[in-house]
Amino acid sequence: MRRAHGQIRRSQIITTYGPGALIDLPRHSAIVGGLDSWPPKLEEIVEPRLSRKLEIMTGVRHPRLFAPPPDESGPNQPLRGIVAWRFPEWFVVQEKPGGHAREHSRRLVHRTQLDNRSRFDKCSVVATRFVRACPMGHVDDLDWRGFVHGPEHRECRRQLWLDEQGTTGDLRDLSVRCECGAWRSLAEAADRGDASDQDSNAPTYVLGACRGARPWLGRHTNEECGKPSRLLIRTASNAYFAQIVGVLSLPDRADSLADVVQELWGNLQAVQDIGDLKLMRRIPEVSAKLGAFSDDEVFAAIQAVTGPAVPEKPVKLIELDSILAAPEGYGDDVPIDPDFHARRLPDNAWRHTDVTKNIEAVVQLHRLREVMALAGFTRLEAEMPDIYGEYESGVEQAQIALEPKWFPAVENRGEGVFLLLRPDAVANWLERPAVKQRIDALTAGHARWTQGRKSTREFPGGPYILLHTLSHLLLQSVAMRCGYPASSIRERIYADPEGNRYGLLLYTGCSDSEGTLGGLVQRAVHIEEHLAEAIRSSALCSNDPICAQHEPGRSMEQRWLHGAACHGCALVSETSCEMRNDYLDRALVVPVLGLTGAAFFEGR
Repeated sequence: MRRAHGQIRRSQIITTYGPGALIDLPRHSAIVGGLDSWPPKLEEIVEPRLSRKLEIMTGVRHPRLFAPPPDESGPNQPLRGIVAWRFPEWFVVQEKPGGHAREHSRRLVHRTQLDNRSRFDKCSVVATRFVRACPMGHVDDLDWRGFVHGPEHRECRRQLWLDEQGTTGDLRDLSVRCECGAWRSLAEAADRGDASDQDSNAPTYVLGACRGARPWLGRHTNEECGKPSRLLIRTASNAYFAQIVGVLSLPDRADSLADVVQELWGNLQAVQDIGDLKLMRRIPEVSAKLGAFSDDEVFAAIQAVTGPAVPEKPVKLIELDSILAAPEGYGDDVPIDPDFHARRLPDNAWRHTDVTKNIEAVVQLHRLREVMALAGFTRLEAEMPDIYGEYESGVEQAQIALEPKWFPAVENRGEGVFLLLRPDAVANWLERPAVKQRIDALTAGHARWTQGRKSTREFPGGPYILLHTLSHLLLQSVAMRCGYPASSIRERIYADPEGNRYGLLLYTGCSDSEGTLGGLVQRAVHIEEHLAEAIRSSALCSNDPICAQHEPGRSMEQRWLHGAACHGCALVSETSCEMRNDYLDRALVVPVLGLTGAAFFEGR
């Protein structure tokens, strides 16, 4: 019986090692296969709201969600693993002492030159760490012969060598040599010239035009591309960026009402105005099922059916509605729903000093369910969702199947703490001249970033950066007491300028249990203590004054999306951050060196 070549957790399939990811197995280098090669009869995950979002994003009609195959460790159970194709197909020979190689020189060979034991000339081989890729997600072997000889003499078939002059592995110390005498430094393979200022479809890079190779989907699956190829180290962090769409399974009052209206449509289809609706409520069946909803809500739901289609409500706004609708209490007054159980904490349970005067409410999420699905991926550059959790329309992504009809997903169950800022405090803060000046500087940095990447992403706004930075500072404080490592706590930022609602959620969850132990949700009672600690510790960074005086619009390090933020203060693990540690600025939260007037919270 064939055994698996390696194991990874199911959640890692969604976040790190999904279809198209380059991985190192114990004995081979490989690329994770597409959904077409996955085993059948997988466990289905039902989350209608996430399925609708994927349909809008990808165009796949009524997509279903399935969990990756579990680890079948029983001796009599069949293997149901995921296919991984060997990639790349060029290898470096591990020369034996006293063999053919000069010092620090090794032969480059193609897979077709290996014997049936994957060796060359009785020597072991390792996959080369250099491949080529394009922003569309395509990945391919380097044309080593064409790179060394140029297009005029690429027909030469003499032995290729990889020469290393130093010990650092730097590209400037590596060169490719042919026994015919031709050679070329690998540093030239990384030379992008002036291609960024030219037509992106022109093959101006040294490595030529992309062939549209998609080895994770199998052989003969190339598609038209023609974009310039770029050198990629297959183990680099920019080799794979998963595009994840996630939702919290929170009760949606609008969805519940829509289901009731659909059920009663035989009676409600004749309703033309509120007066007609009041008459319909006299029918016992109608009155019983509409009793929890107001006339305005019901009439709006009827108009949604009969009127023109309206845009889908953003994911985060639905979640925010549900969280803010949580009743006041301590969580143990009613039977607990395993998918969502939230209670707004009474003020006298957590508010004791004026440090929380700008906090409107604290909500304990005793139970929550998060479902995340992999929609696609990119290479070289990540595509991030906007502040509402929505990806830009027409975002470029590589497909994870030839004709996708379903998407891999995982569900996590856990707990969380939600903070809502006072809307009047945010409005007054935005009116201060120092705040406007600081937000203008952050906007200038965002403009420089979008100009360099030719991106159309909109600036998230000052309130989002305030919430995002505050979330990171609170996360570090809470992690010291809640019993969970900081890397296992995640954030969701809710910035709704139109509704004048601003909040943040810190939560944790895992896929292999029915929930967590309550360590995080109980920190809500001590949120004042954590807020005071976050304000105190973030006022001075170990890298100040350099960190505090960083200007995003004039950054020598090209940190265009950072204000006063660095690894010594506001940056956290990227598994925790929803924006890959971008759009952070301590100066909007607390007074920092040289800038005291833009802080939302006073120093302690």
